[in-house]
Amino acid sequence: MICITIDTNVLISATFWNGASAKVIEKVEKKEIILVLSEPILEEYSEVLMSEEIQLKIKNKHLEMKQSVQKISAIAQIIIPVTQLSIVPEDPDDNKVMECAVDGKVNYFLTKDKHLLKIKNYRGIKILTPEEFLELS
Repeated sequence: MICITIDTNVLISATFWNGASAKVIEKVEKKEIILVLSEPILEEYSEVLMSEEIQLKIKNKHLEMKQSVQKISAIAQIIIPVTQLSIVPEDPDDNKVMECAVDGKVNYFLTKDKHLLKIKNYRGIKILTPEEFLELS
């Protein structure tokens, strides 16, 4: 079975819009793929959802939350990464998602961050956009 880790930006996209990110989460829900996350990723997701900027967008654009931290936690395999990486100098916070991907032994890491996408492959983990992943699966 294919295992993936997804970045917080993909989680946020899947939470509010019906694009590729949401289709990836649907594949997880249908048990077509395995989603591997860590507590730090879930914490960041929760913080972003509660941020003033997102709360204003929810109110002003009448956005409906299709996903929640609890729902994502329920469908994901949660691991505790032990690997410590320093491979993303542009955004050191992104190291935690790569640590999860490495220790979760995933096949793919999905993100929309250009500085992560330019890495393309790390320790055998292909780094793709949700759109690129869907073309493969």
